[in-house]
Amino acid sequence: MKRRETLGLDLTPVIDVVFILLIFFIVSSVFKKDELALILDLPNSNSKEMKVDKEQVFIELTENKLAIKGIEVSFDSLEDNLKAIENKQKSVIVRIDKKVQYQRVIKVLDLLQKYDLTNLALVTNEEKK
Repeated sequence: MKRRETLGLDLTPVIDVVFILLIFFIVSSVFKKDELALILDLPNSNSKEMKVDKEQVFIELTENKLAIKGIEVSFDSLEDNLKAIENKQKSVIVRIDKKVQYQRVIKVLDLLQKYDLTNLALVTNEEKK
C-alpha cells in the first residue's frame, strides 16, 4: 500500500517573486528633491545660506525652459499658477541659470510683481575661496 504524502504549500517561489518585485520598485522609484525639475548652472555669490521649507514656491528658469514646483510649464501656465497663490507673503525661490537672457528674467519678475508676490529669493552657488 502506498503512503500518501501530506500536501504542503511551497513558499520558496512566492518569496523569490516578492523579493524581485521589492528590488524592482526600489531601483525604479524616483526620489524628488526640493521640487526641482531643471538642471541649472547657477552663478556664484558670497551670500549666506537660507533655510528652505515646504511652503515656498520654487521657480526655475533656463534659456528655453521654465518650471514651477518641479513641473515644466509655459509662461501662461506660470501666470495661472502665480494667480492661484492665496498667501501673498509666501516665499518665492527663483533659480536662474547664469546663461539666461535678461529679458526672460524680467518676464518672470514682472509676473511676480503683477500678483504681489514680493517675498523673493534668488538662489546662487556658494563662491569658492
